[in-house]
Amino acid sequence: MANPKYAASDRPAPVAELAATLSDGTKVKRRLLRMRACGEKDEKGKLCAGHLKRWYFFGDEVKSKYGAGAEIYRCERCKTLYLPNPEEEPRSGTLSY
Repeated sequence: MANPKYAASDRPAPVAELAATLSDGTKVKRRLLRMRACGEKDEKGKLCAGHLKRWYFFGDEVKSKYGAGAEIYRCERCKTLYLPNPEEEPRSGTLSY
């Protein structure tokens, strides 16, 4: 029996939109608002849920597409790249001087 306090919603869960795919097959997605864990699903439908960490050491292809000082996040498990949400302020306050 389900708890009526936490009733199921009719709305589908939000999904991060695919922004691009790199030449090596790496997916680049746009983060959802306050997103901290990866929402990528594998071929079996299992959620990755890896932690998104700020990534500074990206390659030349990412630098040419998004700039050398871009704010890029990478999943620690599946290595999917995430761009910041445009509605959020930059997360690294010390780097935004």
